[in-house]
Amino acid sequence: MNLLTACALGPLAYRDGLALQEALVRGRAERATGDWILFPDHPSVLTMGRGAHEESLKTDRATLEGMGIEIFEVARGGDVTWHGPGQLVGYTICDLEARGRDLHRFLRDLEGLLIGVLSSFGVEARRSEGRTGVWAGGAKIASIGVAVRRWVSYHGFALNVCPDLTHFELIHPCGLKGIQMTSVARLLGPAAPALGEVRLRVAVKMAENMGYDGVRWASAQEAWRTARLEAPAEAGREPKRHEAA
Repeated sequence: MNLLTACALGPLAYRDGLALQEALVRGRAERATGDWILFPDHPSVLTMGRGAHEESLKTDRATLEGMGIEIFEVARGGDVTWHGPGQLVGYTICDLEARGRDLHRFLRDLEGLLIGVLSSFGVEARRSEGRTGVWAGGAKIASIGVAVRRWVSYHGFALNVCPDLTHFELIHPCGLKGIQMTSVARLLGPAAPALGEVRLRVAVKMAENMGYDGVRWASAQEAWRTARLEAPAEAGREPKRHEAA
């Protein structure tokens, strides 16, 4: 069966998440493992993609460092974005050879699955022509940035479920000046789902929409073993409820 393996990694430093992705990309390219979607819980961090510009930072680096916010320059497409608590980050380790090496279609598929998940919770979301990502209520609710190595994707998406949106005031999100960011919690208020519930639904929807026979959940320890890396100390503290999928 062609199963998508999903994994809720729990609290994870950004640099450790990057190392895990890169190792799984190698394994996927060598056909040692299948496709994965990884869900890390990162502390506040800024990542700058291949198209990033220094002026996309509204706050100088020294001030950000004093706030405890690290900045990483990464291989994904796009400009600058924020990751942190309350945001559902999904890293997609997927074989694009099997998808006709069509990265643009893959990006549209990621948008479509997020739009579908948001709709299932009562949030009307849409694409914005010429821009990658998902919008709702006149503001951006999800950012997408993917890198490809040996025709295996990594990095992925960040969906704002219930983050502190003031963090986005530190940057011009995705390099877009004047853009507003929103979240599921802001749009739905007390009716908003918990992050764990959204995580479950994203994994199931990805399997349904993108041609998998189903989704299976792996432990964080399995992900690290598959990557042939030593797990960081926090890797065992996984979120609850992910095994219900």
